[in-house]
Amino acid sequence: MSKNKRVTGSYFVSTLSISLVLVVVGALFFILLNARVISNHVKENIGFSIIVKDNVNDAETKKLQKIIETKDFVTSSRIITKEDAALAFKAELGEDFESVLGYNPLHSSIEVKLNHLYANNDSLSKIEKELNAYEEIYEVDYQKNLVEYINDNIRRISIIMLIAAAALILISFTLIRNTIHLAVYARRFLIKTMQLVGAKSFFICKPFIRDSVWFGFFGSMFANIILLFGIYFLQKEIGDVIYIMNREIIVTMMIVIILSGIILSWLSAWLSVARYLRTDVNNLYN
Repeated sequence: MSKNKRVTGSYFVSTLSISLVLVVVGALFFILLNARVISNHVKENIGFSIIVKDNVNDAETKKLQKIIETKDFVTSSRIITKEDAALAFKAELGEDFESVLGYNPLHSSIEVKLNHLYANNDSLSKIEKELNAYEEIYEVDYQKNLVEYINDNIRRISIIMLIAAAALILISFTLIRNTIHLAVYARRFLIKTMQLVGAKSFFICKPFIRDSVWFGFFGSMFANIILLFGIYFLQKEIGDVIYIMNREIIVTMMIVIILSGIILSWLSAWLSVARYLRTDVNNLYN
């Protein structure tokens, strides 16, 4: 009974250890899969203002807005009238500048949100030239430094994440291999005995690989459950900002986690058993 308990406990610890490693791998992989979604979301919050000439009335401004919304580089737009601009400026300034000046010097404008494909300074320069051809437009205003800063940061973060992913895969393989190696180490004398009586390497490796593959499979399933709960609760927290419950991304993540658990466990078991098959009998006590 005690032996069965020890074996069951060993299986549980191995499965749990693999699960915890795969949770970290899965979390990073999910972030990588969502990196483009998050990047596009950030870029589509980049916008610019189309300042309308003072002699253009509201009807003409709305007509101009409709024309601009047909452009490929636009995801959304809204009109800010002279009156709305004045109210916002008064709230920010804390003073009624119209009473001092005697008139409202602000222009109506159209606030445009960019399609992420056009969220770079080269595209914005071309868009600016195209829009300035409209006689109703006084000026196209956008923050060049902000656009460049956002794109540079996205590139920098992408590189860091790829390096982190490569390092984490290596660390994960090492941890899973060590976990399985401990299980194989406890049965090293059995491995050598089977080899000495003439058992083929494949026959010796087969039960160890089979057990390890099951460790990897159950560990990956447990990891997927943890990750799904984590993604669900994260979505509840950031649901107003961005939607991350993308079915294709989640299914891809789950498949990758299952394959990672199985392949890494299989490879770890094969390497561990092969090591003891090559080891001299006298060195098994080391």
